[in-house]
Amino acid sequence: MSSTDTTRSLQAVGGTSAADDATGEKLFNQLIADDSRIEPTDWMPAAYRKTLTRQVSQHAHSEIIGMQPEANWISRAPSLKRKAILMAKVQDEAGHGLYLYSAAETLGTPRDELVQQLLDGTAKYSSIFNYPARTWADIGAIGWLVDGAAICNQVPLCRASYAPYGRAMVRICKEESFHQRQGWEILYELSHGTPEQKQMAQEAINRFYGPALQMFGPPDDDSPNSQQSMAWNIKRFSNDELRQRFVDMTVPQAEALGLQFEDPDLKWNEERGHYDFGELDWDEFKAVIKGEGPCNTQRMQRRRQAHEDGAWVREAARAYAEKYHGTDSALTA
Repeated sequence: MSSTDTTRSLQAVGGTSAADDATGEKLFNQLIADDSRIEPTDWMPAAYRKTLTRQVSQHAHSEIIGMQPEANWISRAPSLKRKAILMAKVQDEAGHGLYLYSAAETLGTPRDELVQQLLDGTAKYSSIFNYPARTWADIGAIGWLVDGAAICNQVPLCRASYAPYGRAMVRICKEESFHQRQGWEILYELSHGTPEQKQMAQEAINRFYGPALQMFGPPDDDSPNSQQSMAWNIKRFSNDELRQRFVDMTVPQAEALGLQFEDPDLKWNEERGHYDFGELDWDEFKAVIKGEGPCNTQRMQRRRQAHEDGAWVREAARAYAEKYHGTDSALTA
């Protein structure tokens, strides 16, 4: 019997003794050392389960809240083609949220409880979605910079040690790559259009450059969870490593667009083989996380209203499940 099978056997028989926990921990550590995957039925430390529940549910919340700034532009898209593409993208984000809620549920917390944490304000979501999309160019900046940062952060998560999370990320990253291309294409058209359109594109990336870099989280010295997450193979790279990768990748793309980042410290460092860039406004980042961003209140008001408006759907799904399947399962997101 493999180590994974043995671990699952312990879980299946409900082993909770100190000896079983010791055996489970040993096998868990071996799976991590072997860069193998942890399945929901495997023994895992309570701290590992808690960390993943927080991270995966926060990721799900971010996908759901992230629909708002873009959905606001569906009715104002400049053409039928743009409208159809944006509608498809917003639908993708909803699907991502549902994949991730499903993955989080496998860790033992029901979806309705996870959603309630968001509605109560006790759970966080990505700070980037508390900024407004002021112009159509902002939709391009969100696709190129925000989804681009998401891809840079999330591709390594395809190899996360927790199997359901890693499997969900494979499909999510494939879809996010299309979103990033969509944003690039919007900005390319604008930057090669009239002077006014190019200026609109430049102003959009000025707004989203800093917040996009903050998406990777605080500096490593101020990130209490990163080291443990990397030790457990949940994360593969630190916040600062991912941020540097993103800058190195994005600067040449900006040059191809004929645009530039509003950062006087941004320059190529031949000795390091990377771009240097300026210090980000971490006070602003912390304020937005605390709920003091330009759109925090609006985002949560709309999410709570949508949840209330959808109550009848959840009640109908619950009644159907009880009648035909003898279960109380229902859609709660």
